[in-house]
Amino acid sequence: MRIDAITTFPRMYDSVMQDSIMKRAQEFGLLEFHAHDLRDWTHDRHRTTDDDPYGGGQGLLMTCPPIFEAYDAVASEGAKPHVVFLAPTGVPFAQEVAQRLSTKDRLMFICGHYEGIDERAYALADECISLGDYVLTSGELASMVVIDAVVRLIPGVLGDDMSAVDESFGDDGLLEYPQYTRPASYRGMDVPPVLLSGDHGKVAAWRREQALLRTARLRPDLLESAALTERERAFLLSLHDVDVPDAR
Repeated sequence: MRIDAITTFPRMYDSVMQDSIMKRAQEFGLLEFHAHDLRDWTHDRHRTTDDDPYGGGQGLLMTCPPIFEAYDAVASEGAKPHVVFLAPTGVPFAQEVAQRLSTKDRLMFICGHYEGIDERAYALADECISLGDYVLTSGELASMVVIDAVVRLIPGVLGDDMSAVDESFGDDGLLEYPQYTRPASYRGMDVPPVLLSGDHGKVAAWRREQALLRTARLRPDLLESAALTERERAFLLSLHDVDVPDAR
């Protein structure tokens, strides 16, 4: 996969893209990442990318000519990219969005800054994504979150492909079960005996039950679309502190 970011602050990506999983993905040839400085497509000596909004108002807006010129230049370097803007008007970001984006051959993130972006620039967008109902200083931070969630789903990036499936918000829609490692006992807190039993069937059953319990108590909204068997639904209904939605 190739990912391009059009940004006024390309160095913001350095620490994220040059460490850990993102670095390994690039070293293995699974990811090609480029951060492009939007100022390279400006034509004044101050390399201006923003201006006052028509009609007045607070703050500055990113002007659209550099964004269109940057898109034209970068998009021409290969296959047509799937263009993503990070904006409050976008669809809420969730695991299924990350999974869908991970199947694309090429992504381009156009990052806003200042008060916002000239509305005409959104003509370039294939989709807009919102991380949530809050305001960030820049689209760069939001794009890094999306990039991280997407890249780790590319086959081969995590080494063990199942590690991207058997976790929270995976295919079954549940939160992940609790996990433990050595030591078996620490400050009076013990690892559940079933995990030390060596019985893989019992371990799998315990993990599924714990995932159900954790989801029901911490994120019951996820049960609306979770893949539950009738037996699992009956198990949850037997709990007095859990409200289980009707089967669909």
